[in-house]
Amino acid sequence: MTAAVRRASANGSDFDALRRQLQDAAREFADGPGALEGILLGLVDDVDRAAREPLEIFPVCHHSPASATAMARRLREKQPKVIYLELCEDMTPLLTELRNCRLPVAVQAFAAEVAGFPADWAPLSVVAPITEASAEYQAIAYALDTPGVELVLVDRSSDHVFQWRTREDAAEVPEDPGPDAPPAEEEAALHGDAVGVEIGDLRPRFAELEEHLLRHGKVRHWSEWWHQYVEQPLGAADVDHETYRQVMFLIGSLFRRLAPGGTGRAGVDEDRERYMWTRMRAHLAETGTDPDDCLYVCGAFHAASRVAEFGLHGSDTFEITPPSGSTWQYGLIPSSHAAIEAQFGLAAGSVSIAATQWAKNLKRTKVQPYRLAGQAGAGKPGRSRAADAVAAPEPGDRLSGFLRRAPVVDAVDEAELLGWSVEIVRAARKAGYLASTADAIAVYETSILLARMRERARPTPYDFQDAAVTCIEKDSVPGRRDVRRLVEIMLGGDRIGRVGYEALPPLARDVHDRLAPLGLKLEQRGVKRALLDLAGQPGLRPCSDVLWMLRRLLPAGAARPIMGERTLGEQSLQESWDLAIGTHQRALIELGYEGVSLEQVLEQRLRRAAYDPQATTATVLQAVEEATLYLRSRRLADELGTRALEVLAAERTVDGAPEVLRRVRRLLAYYRTSEPSLPQWVESFVKTGYAHYCTLLPTAFADEDAGARQVAAMLGFLFSMEGLALSLGCDRTQLELAVAQCHPREQSRTALLWAAQVQLGLLTREELRSRCDALLADPLALPAYPRYLSGLLHALEPVPQLVDFVVEAVSNAFGRLPDRVLLPWLPTLVTALRADGAELAARLTREAGRVFPGRLAALDAWTPPWREQPAPAGSPAPAAGRAVLLAAHPAACDALAELLGCEGPWAAQDAPAGGAELLDRFPDAAEAWEALLATG
Repeated sequence: MTAAVRRASANGSDFDALRRQLQDAAREFADGPGALEGILLGLVDDVDRAAREPLEIFPVCHHSPASATAMARRLREKQPKVIYLELCEDMTPLLTELRNCRLPVAVQAFAAEVAGFPADWAPLSVVAPITEASAEYQAIAYALDTPGVELVLVDRSSDHVFQWRTREDAAEVPEDPGPDAPPAEEEAALHGDAVGVEIGDLRPRFAELEEHLLRHGKVRHWSEWWHQYVEQPLGAADVDHETYRQVMFLIGSLFRRLAPGGTGRAGVDEDRERYMWTRMRAHLAETGTDPDDCLYVCGAFHAASRVAEFGLHGSDTFEITPPSGSTWQYGLIPSSHAAIEAQFGLAAGSVSIAATQWAKNLKRTKVQPYRLAGQAGAGKPGRSRAADAVAAPEPGDRLSGFLRRAPVVDAVDEAELLGWSVEIVRAARKAGYLASTADAIAVYETSILLARMRERARPTPYDFQDAAVTCIEKDSVPGRRDVRRLVEIMLGGDRIGRVGYEALPPLARDVHDRLAPLGLKLEQRGVKRALLDLAGQPGLRPCSDVLWMLRRLLPAGAARPIMGERTLGEQSLQESWDLAIGTHQRALIELGYEGVSLEQVLEQRLRRAAYDPQATTATVLQAVEEATLYLRSRRLADELGTRALEVLAAERTVDGAPEVLRRVRRLLAYYRTSEPSLPQWVESFVKTGYAHYCTLLPTAFADEDAGARQVAAMLGFLFSMEGLALSLGCDRTQLELAVAQCHPREQSRTALLWAAQVQLGLLTREELRSRCDALLADPLALPAYPRYLSGLLHALEPVPQLVDFVVEAVSNAFGRLPDRVLLPWLPTLVTALRADGAELAARLTREAGRVFPGRLAALDAWTPPWREQPAPAGSPAPAAGRAVLLAAHPAACDALAELLGCEGPWAAQDAPAGGAELLDRFPDAAEAWEALLATG
């Protein structure tokens, strides 16, 4: 008879006494048998069923130090040959890379392009955080470092996580941590938007039950309840393996039976259990392994399963659906205690407290944990020889005795509390608090007092945290962190994992290799300053190229330029960078899922942005500019430029006209200075844009949704590109007809039309000035005059020659508009200039500085140029004055004449003009002009 059968026969009678006790309790507290009796007896049945299973089930809770301690102890006792672990089965190849990392890290599955899922789900990301104080890490370390041990992941794949996602209960929300909200720091977002997969989600799914437990347990949140009533009792040195199992079976069964039925999440949990048991039976049948040599590590919630597929003798009716067409990639990303707490809705500091509890459990129980050999931050690996194995405890009813036992205080708890009290005072002093030894004593005594008030046998870290805040925190926080955050950091709250170089994807390793000439430790967290003398060390230019691409691809702050810039046609001689690549390691790793080099990823993103169905002409032109700027790829720039031409021809709005104008001007300036000729797509773009905007111009002037800035940008494109467009075959008549068809009803666009007519020669400046004067003289039009001025300000974009006239119009407005009209308009003017026309304001400022006097004293006697009287008719022409000047100083003209080889005396000042003499000497030119005019 096997050991499993012996356990089953023993457990059949040992739990009868517990059943009778629960029946009596149900009759006493529920006034007779009923639903309560059924629930209580069902709990015992679930424990009995799980304990009878021939394949030993090891129930755990995610990131539980008690589970990790019991796992390490059981592995040394049993020495299993096969470990079945509740983790996504497709993540198996990644586990060997954990030895190249510093915990905590997260195993990640990533799919950038999805097939079979809604497009708005992309990218898909699944993470499974792993800390040293977790049972799964102990199992992984044992299996990877022990010869002859096989580790089999049996949970649903990452693809099935999203296949079953639509059935989950969307109404479920994470725990509200209440006053202990997680710190708003960057380590809390290390996992991004990934879906978290955890082992053993032990938390009541019945809101009334959780509220009842928190109220009667005198705790604030679920994490504190679990630490007080589960972690501390199960972490004691005298808790054997069988007792641990039965307690965890009981907790899992309680939460399962009191969970609301019929929810999508319950169905997903049952499918997960069917999936795992199907995979384990298939593996046992394929390999012929003895179940006594196996260990099944799963969450306590799943250990109390009642599905038909449960156990080695369960049914095989569950069908596993095939994966979707999505391409999954796998890697390790850095994690942190704060990130785990934020993703799984745990209270702030709970994972840090768990790490502290793990160290205390090891000290109390003398259990030697397993650590992967060669892992950063790990000590010597634990022994796993057969000689270490000891006999397992005899099975039986361990629940009755455990539930009656009261907690005891030992020397470890008192010494730990004293050390914490001293350490928090030291940390508070560094943070600027006026803490002293008396505060350390007060924190120690207050922790004990709070524990007694809450009916606890010993203070918990949560009691210590409250005591520290009470005794040290004052009216204001002197530093960046308050006392509560200092306690979390002291307990390991700022511990952040790191993925080693060998475990990085090829792209991330390539980035580190290419930036090696900088001589910085970029794998470390924090900001590193890089100084690049590109003129003195040309070999650093490849590093500069990498940094600019990282600035484009990584989040803000990963690579931030302090000095230097990169624009079309220009390169800096010196650059200075603040680099935080180690802090943003997750983003760099996820870039590795998209390609093998930065250039490949950037090209894919630019092409994806350009061919997006929602892409605009401005976004495509931005992709063209970035392809030229970062990749220096003429091939890609021409391809994207052709795409910009297609998008422009299909657009029916002018919302992006300002951005299109800005980018086209920049690209034209670059190609004209760096290329012998313009690319073919640029010429086609100018021709198409000229005709396109001429067609849309009358509609834009009348459209109420089109602003003055958009209309001004259209005119700016037409006027600034007119010379090139006409040389390429466009007809100016099309523009004149478009302007003639414009009939705006809004004042600012009317002013824009006037400016366009001035540019085309259809309106003189004098006529424009008279129109503005008429508006100022009309009391009915006076309130609308500021809107005309706004239009004239925007007109500086298409017609910059009007800058002096705009200065004149603004000066007249300030001089003649009443305060009741002028003052409400000023904020609008300033806001418009700041938002849309910073460069326009600069033009106005320069022109005003040229026109207005430079000193305040001269302002009273100053007359504006537009008010000066014209010169009298009898005044000498300026040309005569220049002739007198030349005759008075003939040396310059004599030198030039000698250089050109001309000889001849100076003519008298009263001599007639020499034009007629020239015509007599050279009659051919005059005869040609006569023939041409006669023909015309």
